[in-house]
Amino acid sequence: MPSVIIDLLGKSPVKPLQEHIGKTFQCTRLLEEFLIASVGNNWEQATKLQARIVEVENQADEIKHAIRANLPKSVWMPFARSDVIELVTIQDRMANKAKDIAGLMLGRKIVFPQSLAASVHHMLQLSIKAAEKAKAAISELDELLESGFSGKEIHLLQTLLNELDKIEKDSDTAQVAIRADLMSLENDLPAVEVMFLYRIIDLIGDIADVSQQIGNRLLLLASK
Repeated sequence: MPSVIIDLLGKSPVKPLQEHIGKTFQCTRLLEEFLIASVGNNWEQATKLQARIVEVENQADEIKHAIRANLPKSVWMPFARSDVIELVTIQDRMANKAKDIAGLMLGRKIVFPQSLAASVHHMLQLSIKAAEKAKAAISELDELLESGFSGKEIHLLQTLLNELDKIEKDSDTAQVAIRADLMSLENDLPAVEVMFLYRIIDLIGDIADVSQQIGNRLLLLASK
């Protein structure tokens, strides 16, 4: 894979960035299947899904390292090298969050209380939706460059980012509600388990936050 990315980098960093966020988004999508398996105490399936998340995250890392190591230093590029490196670094956090969640839940066989399962699933779906919007925004980079970040292309980007902001706010609202519900259950659960449940909730919310950061970074690029 790195040789393919290097060939692409000879022309533009856009395609490798799009390839990278495709992998990081795939990790997020797999996380939903993992959560469903864990809620059902299907740890055999959860183990397979966690391994797949790690595999795809490693593929994303290969692309990230290839981008960082092979960005042209003197050839003209549509973005500054520092902008490309910053963007791929932010994108990478999406995959890392998914890997951390799956690893933590599998390692301790963590299952959310049944009364919280539906709410947590909904919050994860919001984070996945946010990640999907971020991926869609990165997918528009080709057209944005051709238009000089103007016209209908920049309008489409702004629409995507407005939708992303709304999803992120909805995710924050859902997170506050889940944390409140979990607090009401604290006396009935082992203290260590409660601590890890709060951590997982935070990590799920972080996926939406990272997605918003990707959008904000694109806006910054468009303003340069």
